[in-house]
Amino acid sequence: METILEFFAYINKCDSYIIMPFIIAFLGIVMGAGLGKSIRGGLTVAVGIIGLNLSTGLMGFLATAVGQMSTNFGLSLSTVDIGWPAAAAIAFATKVGALIIPVCLVVNILMILTKTTQTVNIDIWNFWHFAFTGSLVAAMTDNLWLGLIAAVCNEVIVLVLGDITAPALETTLNMPGVSLPHGFSAAFAPIALLTNWIIEKIPGLRDIDFSLEGLQDKIGVFGEPIIVGFFLGLVIGVAAGQDFSNAMATAVNLAATMVLIPKMAALLMEGLMPISDAASAFIDKHFSGKGQMYIGLDSAIGVGHPMTITLGLILVPVALLLAVILPGNTVLPAVDLAVLPFMFVLILPICKGNGFRSLLTGLICLTAGLYIATYLAGPTTAVALANNFNMGGATSISSICDGANPLTALIYTIGMLPTGVAYGTLIAISIVFAIYNGIRIRKIDKA
Repeated sequence: METILEFFAYINKCDSYIIMPFIIAFLGIVMGAGLGKSIRGGLTVAVGIIGLNLSTGLMGFLATAVGQMSTNFGLSLSTVDIGWPAAAAIAFATKVGALIIPVCLVVNILMILTKTTQTVNIDIWNFWHFAFTGSLVAAMTDNLWLGLIAAVCNEVIVLVLGDITAPALETTLNMPGVSLPHGFSAAFAPIALLTNWIIEKIPGLRDIDFSLEGLQDKIGVFGEPIIVGFFLGLVIGVAAGQDFSNAMATAVNLAATMVLIPKMAALLMEGLMPISDAASAFIDKHFSGKGQMYIGLDSAIGVGHPMTITLGLILVPVALLLAVILPGNTVLPAVDLAVLPFMFVLILPICKGNGFRSLLTGLICLTAGLYIATYLAGPTTAVALANNFNMGGATSISSICDGANPLTALIYTIGMLPTGVAYGTLIAISIVFAIYNGIRIRKIDKA
């Protein structure tokens, strides 16, 4: 027993880029992806993690400039937005992250067998959202099992939301047979459902609609991440009182960060593809003929809708303005400005393509999201430090995705309750959502 404990203690001391290749390769082999593809996938994930660490290291310029700007203008923007790829790397680097793929696959299979979900989720990369939630709980409670329960609760809720919103996806975005069990996009679906319901009850307001299509074409190249990053960095540098050389360094480094981080994230995704393909083939082989089923995909497939992109672009300057004027907010959106369209992927179908309702819902979500990102900055920073993540000189970090995620915040808050209460509440929520969805599915099958 002592030898086993020493082995796991040694494993825990190793960096994530050392352990993850073995885990990914093992899962790939078990699922039938083949030895060569599995080993290559594991090494590719390791390279992606190293690349993300190096890329986020460039944000030292931003952390310094934001600190200077905050001092000059009396702002409290002390938390750096590290972006979703870095948040994903942190999530996968934890103990919860190491276990999240097999755990989520088992939960999804069990829910399919019990007819409590219609979604076959093959978007394995985005299991990081569940790992992120679970990692925050596990780190702050020093309880791995509670963290895993939190991650599973997150997955169950998101699978149910994916099922519920799938018909709207087909109607509005013309995507039949697809659901989007995406941890970030799905988290805003309940807010959209509530907002849309309230607006429907208000005469006059419910009749307002407008189209924003075509705005992206007018913005053109100025809406690209490299340009947004450069000008945002330049504005921050000037506001910080930096000279020309340092302001340009801040601008170019932020532009580089916004370009390199997604590319490194793409390497991580590439490494997980053999497992994703093998899991998809396994589920297709063993779980066909279960009634109306949806393939769970990344919400990136819905970002291409003109209204989704346009609404996201409109919120970029709004996000920066809100960050400055909202009392108590400490987060300055930067790297994750590019993910704002993902917020609207399910909001738009729920609002039936109504531009006014979608934009209003987005403003509500963004305002709440900044406060949530501030609230989760402490645990996010703690998890990053515990896993030797390069924070680029920042003392406090968060992100819009998943730092501003209302579902993550809710589950994390429950996880901070006394241990017994936290376990009971998270398990009860998971069971209630599963039972509700099972009843809903059976009604659909009988119709």
